Amino acid sequence: MTVIFSKKCEYGLQAVLYLAAKENGDVIPVDEIANKLSIPKEFVSKILQSLTESGIVYSKKGKSGGFALAKAPQKIRLIDIVAAIDGLGMFNSCVLGFPKCSHENPCPLHEKWGTLRSNAYDMLTDETLDQLKAKTLRKIQNL
Repeated sequence: MTVIFSKKCEYGLQAVLYLAAKENGDVIPVDEIANKLSIPKEFVSKILQSLTESGIVYSKKGKSGGFALAKAPQKIRLIDIVAAIDGLGMFNSCVLGFPKCSHENPCPLHEKWGTLRSNAYDMLTDETLDQLKAKTLRKIQNL
């Protein structure tokens, strides 16, 4: 379980990384994604369907249907998936939920959270899915 992402976002990140680890353009059945990642089929299907609206994945209906990346993995960053599912509000809001938290009126964790928030944003923005392919393949093999 992650601290900053919703379960929906966590599963969306895993599913898109799984698609990126497959051959370019391969349409992967939702059953395969769900089984390999141990995510309920209906949930992963809804998540990936919502990511079609943002142009990250596309779906193909029918007997040989499933999901695939809609763009080259070199053009997709993890932050794109986070933005599409959870939005980027976590990178602009107070970790403790205080309204009007700012540099002028900081909460007790404002400075520390600012550093962590910036590091997390940078981490999600730095690498493309293509750059994460080898690490993703190793992880998938150990599931």
